[in-house]
Amino acid sequence: MKDKLYDNADSFAMSFDEEWKTIDCDDLRLKIDKVLELLSKHPFLVSNPENARKMAEFRIFSLKKFQ
Repeated sequence: MKDKLYDNADSFAMSFDEEWKTIDCDDLRLKIDKVLELLSKHPFLVSNPENARKMAEFRIFSLKKFQ
């Protein structure tokens, strides 16, 4: 997915999930920060940083996607 990034939530979510799996960190908020740092050039994060963070937190804390 890294070769095709789009300025939309779906593209961001897929990229986020890919990067999440590569980070070894027990502190979930710190891990979110690390993933967002890795994705800092993703078009959705650039144009919508607040919504990108909210989406990341929703995926981790509400959906409990990676538990």
